[in-house]
Amino acid sequence: MSAAKRSSIEKGSTNSQLEPSVAPKGAELDFGGDSTLPPPPELTAEEEHRLYRKLDLRLMPILSLMYLLSFMDRGMVQRNIGNAKIEGLTTQLHLTGNRYNIALTMFFIPYCLFECPANLVLKKFRPSRWLPGITVVWGTVMTLMGLVKTYPQLVGVRICLGVAEAGLFPGVVYYLTLWYPRKQLQFRIGLFFGAASLAGAFSGLLAFGIGFMNGIGGLEGWSWIFILEGLATILVGILAAFVLVDFPATAKFLTPEERAYVIWKKKYDNSSVGEQEVFAMKYLWAAFSDWQIYLHILIYMSIIGPLYGISLFLPSIISGFGFSTPISQLLTVPPYLFATTLTLTWGYYSDKVGRRYPFILMGLCMLTIGFAIQISDAHRGAKYFGTFFCVAGSYAAFPGVVAWLGNNLSGQYKRGVGMAVQIGIGNFAGAIASNIFRTQDAPRYILGHGIELMFIGIGFISLFLAVLIYTRINAQRDANEASLVTGAEKSSDGEERKYGYTIQELKDLGDRAPDFRYML
Repeated sequence: MSAAKRSSIEKGSTNSQLEPSVAPKGAELDFGGDSTLPPPPELTAEEEHRLYRKLDLRLMPILSLMYLLSFMDRGMVQRNIGNAKIEGLTTQLHLTGNRYNIALTMFFIPYCLFECPANLVLKKFRPSRWLPGITVVWGTVMTLMGLVKTYPQLVGVRICLGVAEAGLFPGVVYYLTLWYPRKQLQFRIGLFFGAASLAGAFSGLLAFGIGFMNGIGGLEGWSWIFILEGLATILVGILAAFVLVDFPATAKFLTPEERAYVIWKKKYDNSSVGEQEVFAMKYLWAAFSDWQIYLHILIYMSIIGPLYGISLFLPSIISGFGFSTPISQLLTVPPYLFATTLTLTWGYYSDKVGRRYPFILMGLCMLTIGFAIQISDAHRGAKYFGTFFCVAGSYAAFPGVVAWLGNNLSGQYKRGVGMAVQIGIGNFAGAIASNIFRTQDAPRYILGHGIELMFIGIGFISLFLAVLIYTRINAQRDANEASLVTGAEKSSDGEERKYGYTIQELKDLGDRAPDFRYML
């Protein structure tokens, strides 16, 4: 193709006669609205890089900001109650015994149960309305949390917060899979999940500053933590409604040629015929009956359990080293800054080499070192050093865990349900992590750190099994492919076939199709 034609995408010409893509015949069914667009142009590597950078600049800042506030507001994953606990919440609401842990746990039940339904309705209700809408709702709930006066009120508001926030993380991850091909996904997940580790740093700094508002308006310092962050969340949700777009085919900030290329790139990302995108109950069953989802749940829990544990209780753990409340809050900042840097670095190189498991393995190794130091009777300086391994190991490995399953599920609804099931069930590890760091175990928390090491051990075993099974299936498909008819052929009824299957049969097979290769 001529350079003039290739460059037409940069000029935004809608009349240029571009060559059709190399899509196989028989795959003309509409995919994401591509039938309304011109044929996709051929791009150089540099032009493609500019196109996806354009997507990044439009999508990633607002998604990252929403998730940053989600982690700060959630309190579960990102310690707002952990910070508020040492700012007076424990005494004012009489959080005696295991009441604090119960308040943490009650978030997870609705949060886990509503994640799968939320992903199913994402496309129905449009991402540009659904994601900002739930952001405004949980921001409102978060603001009300700062006004609670009794323990039952706190538990009730936390249940509402779990319902409101359930759709954000699985929804954003699924949303990104509609825009980016497999080998560009982890870095993008790392970009917006890196906001979570930044939230850890900001949460400590904000709690330190807002703590000095104690008594203003007749409210305790912990109340102001929730009120101000809730109000900020509402404002960001309103902003997101004007910034987010729904799907590539409707993205008006792209030219028609750019939209066509993004759809084409995703369409043939992991299949020679494109993936299925029409809803049917059989695709839900395909997700629930797929072995890899359940193995990935164990890998997910092995990372998210330590992540929740260290995030929820890091202020209390550091406070147990003998530091004052303000110093404890400030000391939580450096581990999260380190984790943010590592998350982005690993995401970049994971996409570059096209591998997920090596970086998850490195995260598990870091977690082993970190929690082994915590459970020991080491000096407080060594234990503080160990928190860097605990925080960074869990946060940096997490985007790879989520991206890996998304990469290996084909079919938009199967992927959406499968990822929601992984995240929904996997997040029950958060409920466990909420109850293993007991007050009576301070300051060493031997039980809590021991259970975290158990999660990590499960991760090592599950990761090994996943790599082994994926490798064997890929090798078997490589061997079988030589004996299959790879080119297009016509059956007796005139229907086009590849590998002995009709085009629709290959779409229905999804990641079980003979031409699909699992990413390691």
